[in-house]
Amino acid sequence: MNYFELYQIPIGFKVDAKALKRKFYALSKEFHPDFHADKSEEEQVRILEMSTMNNEAYKVLKDFDKRMKYVLDLKNLLEEGKDKLPQDFLMEMMDINEALMELEFDFDKNKIEAAKTTINNLKQALYKPIQEVVEHYDDKESSSEELSLIKKYYLKHRYILRIQNNLNKFASAS
Repeated sequence: MNYFELYQIPIGFKVDAKALKRKFYALSKEFHPDFHADKSEEEQVRILEMSTMNNEAYKVLKDFDKRMKYVLDLKNLLEEGKDKLPQDFLMEMMDINEALMELEFDFDKNKIEAAKTTINNLKQALYKPIQEVVEHYDDKESSSEELSLIKKYYLKHRYILRIQNNLNKFASAS
């Protein structure tokens, strides 16, 4: 059973956050170990496993990035260490990384803010071409090309998030 099946929602990149939370609380109550103390040991183990699965499912499904990775994993589209980013994207990121390295030696608050703005603009520009696909994804009708676009977005987005996290660590340490 995958997380979408557990929550009885269609596989997708967008979810109704309120409905997701309601389902989480309902399943939390249903699978709470204290309500099953009088059951057999095997049943208590099963309930504990379901409770754990519910918690993990909620963590994944409520977070857009984790949910995106989960869907791509369900579709067997991610291969750790084998997925490659386009060379032009890496060159663009190299320029940003070099600018951040320069800031490390010559701290400038204005340049850090400019770098944050650049990264946020990149994230928005990266999302725009796939927004329609994400918003209207239908697991039964969507094409492999659409999933390929989402995979490319995911890989690039993950790379940008690493840069952003490094910048945030660097900026807060200075």
